[in-house]
Amino acid sequence: MIDSSENQRELWTRVRARLKAAVGEDVFASWFARLELEELSGDLVHLSAPTRFLCSWVQSNYADRIVEAFRNDATEVTRLQVTLRVNGQARPRLAAPAEAEAPAAAAPASTAAPTAAPTPMRVVRDSAKSGDALSGSAIDQRMTFDTFVAGSANEMAFGVARQIANAAINNAVTFNPVYIHSTVGLGKSHLLNAIAHAVSEADPSKNIVYLTADHFMYHFITAVQRQSALGFKEWLRRVDLLLIDDMQFLQGKSATEFGHTLGTLLTGAKQVVVAADSPPRDLEMLDERVRSRLSGGLVVPISTFDMDLRRAIVQRRADQATARFGMHFPPAVIDYVSRAVISHGRDLDGAVNRLVAANQLTGELITVPLAEKTLADLIRTRDAKRVRIEDILKMVSRHYKVPRNELLSARRSRDVVRPRQIAMYLAKALTQRSLPEIGRRFGGRDHTTVLHSVRKVEQMIKDDIELGQEIELLKRMLEE
Repeated sequence: MIDSSENQRELWTRVRARLKAAVGEDVFASWFARLELEELSGDLVHLSAPTRFLCSWVQSNYADRIVEAFRNDATEVTRLQVTLRVNGQARPRLAAPAEAEAPAAAAPASTAAPTAAPTPMRVVRDSAKSGDALSGSAIDQRMTFDTFVAGSANEMAFGVARQIANAAINNAVTFNPVYIHSTVGLGKSHLLNAIAHAVSEADPSKNIVYLTADHFMYHFITAVQRQSALGFKEWLRRVDLLLIDDMQFLQGKSATEFGHTLGTLLTGAKQVVVAADSPPRDLEMLDERVRSRLSGGLVVPISTFDMDLRRAIVQRRADQATARFGMHFPPAVIDYVSRAVISHGRDLDGAVNRLVAANQLTGELITVPLAEKTLADLIRTRDAKRVRIEDILKMVSRHYKVPRNELLSARRSRDVVRPRQIAMYLAKALTQRSLPEIGRRFGGRDHTTVLHSVRKVEQMIKDDIELGQEIELLKRMLEE
């Protein structure tokens, strides 16, 4: 236990050094440099930050890393709380249940209700009957059916999940077991959390257990060590709805035990939903009979997101950020992120979060250049593409819905002139062609006409931020 303020300051100095070494100078300067240690009490670290945004961001994205850095010296640390610091003074941290005190004018302490800090929702009931004080994994309250963005890649999994939840609420079993699989970050955990949320909200009496595979292993190994394995088995067999996430991490005796539990649950018509990163046949750590039982249920894949679904996700997250922080996400930025970040859904969420953070910390408007700079490590690497004037004509024609032959014609109407000028500007910016050559490719125009168009567009970009974003997006699309 590190109790003196001097020792705590020394500890904080060491923790800061570890964080800087782990995340690098730039990230440290952005997120950790302005944090201050207020208190180290029992298993709780209390830090303060100068802005609400920084409090929220650190708590949501770096809590585990900070706790881990403290545990090198203070092994009792398991929790982090970040509060707002105003005029150099941190707001008092919320008291933990064991520490809360009754108000001065309240009844005696023995009858006063403590003011407990909010805790993560855990969907699990009847656990005390097992004799082991078991608990399920924490449920992410943001992962509900309402916040799930459905599209062609995941609509079957989404529909099945809703059907399972509705059946469980009505004491029925539809498909059993249900096995959802995909690569990382495509929404498996979100669907399991959403099922637990929906059933728990509709019928609080339901005995629902959500466990990650490592949590399952931990409980089983602990039960064996305490010679209470029978109580653990009985606890699991009393559940109405069992949700197991990250099945691929289940190993050893706990995998065997899951097989026995699965068989018992299915025989008793209890609902089981499993998520993993590969089909059942590829889970070599499971017994063949278990793989066969999983394969014999409903196996639902989630495929890689297409452009439409990626854009819908980015748009939803951007709308949420706009409602919360009041910043503006131009359509060109939405399109750019959707096209450039192709790995998985978590990276799309992370991309929006980074842009929000960049806007909040630097005051820069959210633009395509800012996105390109901020999201560099999320964007797929690719060789520079040689852009042709013909590619530019096709892109501009499609984007502005102007026939290609009219871009090359002598028509002077505004709906043709502006796209033509933008196309000439892009040809000058993205190709090695000379002005006379560009003029010839645009219907035999003089090089002075091309130069006038380039300068005109450059001025329009300065005067019209939205247009600038639009043209920047066209550039990126042509370079893909």
